[in-house]
Amino acid sequence: MMRLGYRKVSDLPATLAVFPLAGALLFPRWSLPLNIFEPRYLNMIDDAMSGSRLIGMIQPMGGSRQVPKLAHVGCAGRITSYSETEDGRYLINLTGVCRFGIAKELDVDTPYRQVSPDWDTYAADLTQPDLSCLPERERLASALRKYVASNEMEVDWEAVESAPLETLVNALSAGCPFSPMEKQALLEASTVAKRCEALIALLDMDVPGDDSSTLQ
Repeated sequence: MMRLGYRKVSDLPATLAVFPLAGALLFPRWSLPLNIFEPRYLNMIDDAMSGSRLIGMIQPMGGSRQVPKLAHVGCAGRITSYSETEDGRYLINLTGVCRFGIAKELDVDTPYRQVSPDWDTYAADLTQPDLSCLPERERLASALRKYVASNEMEVDWEAVESAPLETLVNALSAGCPFSPMEKQALLEASTVAKRCEALIALLDMDVPGDDSSTLQ
């Protein structure tokens, strides 16, 4: 059972406000801090706080900045912390609940966009995942070492060695500078184990001269 209390698809809303934000990935059981300052999204947070406290994070995929095309899959998060700054911004933290597909986008009067979410494909997000099939941490760490050396990045290796593996996979998936399509593939991976395998493949693919792995 999710600690936020969502046990089944019927516990989730039939309408969901969405926040298109490039590169910002939210995963089930993963936290995402956000700094909200655009008026339309301040309005969205106000409405969410007075209702279900759920919003959907989704990647834009082309189109205009004001009305981008939306990826087919996003992740709903519950606002689990909230504060307002003196200059009117909202600092919030989202905790991922469940991924969703877009059944359809709704014709609404709100300044932010809303969709009818299809939760069924990702209903398993509402239960604790089976982590027994995850690849060994050293496989991921080895791919990360080569990637970091090639891209001149700094990494907290103590965290790599000690963080829960699901947390590490999600942190790297969200934090590495992959393309929007690559990040979307990581989000849509059906299980944490498959996300980890895809992550290792992406890390290997971005190392010059290393053709040892191919993203399926």
